[in-house]
Amino acid sequence: MAPVEKQLVVFDFDWSMADQDTDRWIFEVLAPDLRRKMKTLKEEIQWTDLVAQSLREAHARGIKREQIENALRVMPFHPAMARGVDNLKKTGRTNFLCLSNANSVFISTILEDKKLTHIFSEVITNPAHWEDELLSLRRRVDPSGPQHACTVGCSPNMCKGEELEAFLARNGQEYDRIVYVGDGSNDFCPILRMREQDLVLCRSHRGLSQRIHKEGKEQGLKPKIKYWAGAWEVEEIFSTL
Repeated sequence: MAPVEKQLVVFDFDWSMADQDTDRWIFEVLAPDLRRKMKTLKEEIQWTDLVAQSLREAHARGIKREQIENALRVMPFHPAMARGVDNLKKTGRTNFLCLSNANSVFISTILEDKKLTHIFSEVITNPAHWEDELLSLRRRVDPSGPQHACTVGCSPNMCKGEELEAFLARNGQEYDRIVYVGDGSNDFCPILRMREQDLVLCRSHRGLSQRIHKEGKEQGLKPKIKYWAGAWEVEEIFSTL
């Protein structure tokens, strides 16, 4: 694709920028029994609430901040992805937004370790902070306050489509092209808000590709779609933007 003057690249984080799921990974590494419990309870408890509950249980059994941070630092993250985003950022024509259902601590810990803290102008995710050795996590959309109005299937903690539109309104600039890098079914809502000149980089064989195949035409999906399996392919595409 030809380069443009003003471009926005929107990244989901888990399985899109990173090559794993942060919420699941830390428990698989540090407390597999809690990971099994999460798998059992995921239909009963909202996912962000379940992760917060599991973090409290991990803390109660003595799992420390350093252990969680170290688990995040060794989580798979492809060098080609780091290279690709860094090189595209250096062109000076592209702004980056992270739109993730993970949390602020998980994402910032990994970005710091990979020396990528300069990439995103904004990270929109569930807020988290350390209270001594406990990682305290809550939903971005407070369950006790007004809820989002999504009808496409976003999780209660955040509507990615609404968040993308709010970001664009806040920043007050028109982008010649928006590129969305995602993999999950909750990435379907924001790509429905995109235009014909925009581009979706969809990870193959995951929830987003299934929804595009099943619902894209009837929902009037407009942007171009390119599928990828490995980070090296995203780097390859980024080199043309």
